[in-house]
Order: sequence, then structure tokens, then C-alpha cells
Amino acid sequence: MLSMTFLIAVFWYCRRLYSFLAQLLKRWSNYLQRKLIRNLSVLTEVDLLGYSAREWKGETKQAKHMREAYEELFWSYHIKYLRQVRKDNYCVLRAVLFQIFSQGIPFPSWMKEKDILKLPEKLLYSQGCNWIQQYSFGPERYMGPNAFGKLRKCLEILKTNWTEISATKDHEERGNMCNTLFSDESKEHKLYEAIKFIMLYEVVEAYEQIKNRDEPIHNLFSLLLARDSSSDPLSFMMNHLNSIGDSVCLDQAELSLLGYLLEVKITVYRLHRFNTEEFQVSYPDEYRREWNEISLLNEDDRYYHIPLFRT
Repeated sequence: MLSMTFLIAVFWYCRRLYSFLAQLLKRWSNYLQRKLIRNLSVLTEVDLLGYSAREWKGETKQAKHMREAYEELFWSYHIKYLRQVRKDNYCVLRAVLFQIFSQGIPFPSWMKEKDILKLPEKLLYSQGCNWIQQYSFGPERYMGPNAFGKLRKCLEILKTNWTEISATKDHEERGNMCNTLFSDESKEHKLYEAIKFIMLYEVVEAYEQIKNRDEPIHNLFSLLLARDSSSDPLSFMMNHLNSIGDSVCLDQAELSLLGYLLEVKITVYRLHRFNTEEFQVSYPDEYRREWNEISLLNEDDRYYHIPLFRT
């Protein structure tokens, strides 16, 4: 009789313990989920027209214009949803990279042939670009000799994550990996700095080709280097790249360079240009047929969201 009472007591205790642990695990899971959602820099999809109605209330001329533009996207372009992207000065880089990763787009062809981890040392030792010590990592300015080590770390994070995510064939699993990556602010900022540096590297390469009169370069490099503010790689870095992530986003010339380097056609729907020829534009304007296409949506040429198509 005593042993039976003891067994009943043990059973009751284990049942209570199991119930307590299950509740604790559920609370912890809910906490982590809330934290992940709160930190996400690319939010989950929302209905396009519902978003338009919330964001552009009222009967002002601008509000009506924007609602009409959203309706045009919905009915004529089959864009039914959008994902909001955090509004900071990495916004366009975030919107582009998120789509490349979430769609499983592989490395561009040229990046498969070069070890991007060696690019900082190549610029320093082969081409004598010690001025790269003045490179700024968004709001972190002028790292001095430490810039090379930090650039390599950024490139490692880009290469590792791009390789792992693009190799993941299951769409849902790939989406979860993207959500985790794009909720880690420190890590995702390193992705963007790696892309900025690759842009700089390619401008240096194009500049050297022009000086040495080597093989012809793409027209977009000629346009970039024709600007007074970026007549050489150093001025391009100091006057343009260093401010990206800190005080400015990419401009249209740099968006073309981004698409060219990543070998993607970037189609942008510019809602404030609705009913003009500039409503839908592509960057770069010359692209190869085999490139993947990603789409962006913006209301003011500054902050971007991700449109989602449904047929």
C-alpha cells in the first residue's frame, strides 16, 4: 500500500514537472519568435492594397496619386503583396541581397572564378591602393590599417552565407535562414559592407583598364568615372561609397553598378513617377538575357520595399 502511494506521488510530481517544462518551453519559444520578428529588417508579406490604404489616407493630390499607382501595380503588374524593408541607409542593399538569398540565386559568374577573400590584399599589394585605409564601414569611419582585416571578415560572412543559403533547395528552409540572417543587425551590415567593397574593387579594375588602354569596359564605368565627384577610385570611395549606410543610400548610377556586379536585372517600380516613362526602370539598362531578375518598389527614390507577384 505504501509503495503504491509512493508511485502515485511520483507520477503526480512527474506530470506536474512535465506540464511546467512544457509551459516554460512554450513561453521561451514565443519570446524568441517575438524577438526575431521585432529584429527582422525585412518584414513578412502584407496585402498591397491594404498597405496602400493605410499608408496613403486622405484626399490630397499626392495620396490619390500613390493609391492609383498601387492599384496599377495590383491589376496590371500582378503585384499582390509587398515586404516592407527597414528604412535606413542600407535599405536598397538589404532589399537586393534579401531577394538574391531568398530566391537561391548563385554567385555571379566572375565571383566563382575569383576568391573574393583575397581582394583587399590584391588592391593593397598588387595595385598599391593604401588609401583603402580610409574606407568607412557605414557610421564607423576611418579604421586605418584595421580596415583590411575588417574587410576580409565582411567578405567571409558574405561568401559563407551566400554559399550556404544558395545551396539550400527547400524554399521554406531557405526562407527561415534568411529571416535569421536578416534579424542579426551586425552580421547583415557586414554583408552590405562586403558588397560596397566589391563595387570599389571593380571600379579600381575598370580605372586601371582605362589607364592601360586594355580591353573595353562597360559603359556604366565610363559614366561613373565621368562624374566630377568620382573621377577616380579614391574620389568614388570618399564621396560616394563611404557615406552609404551612414548618411545616404545608393544613387541610380551605383544601383546600375550593383546589378552589373551581381549579374541581376533590378527592376524598380517608382510610384512617384506613375504615369510617366520612368515609372518602371531597369538597372543596369543593358543586361544579359540569362541574368536573374529581382524587383524593387519605392515611393521616393530613397527607401525601397520588395514587391511580390501572384498570378
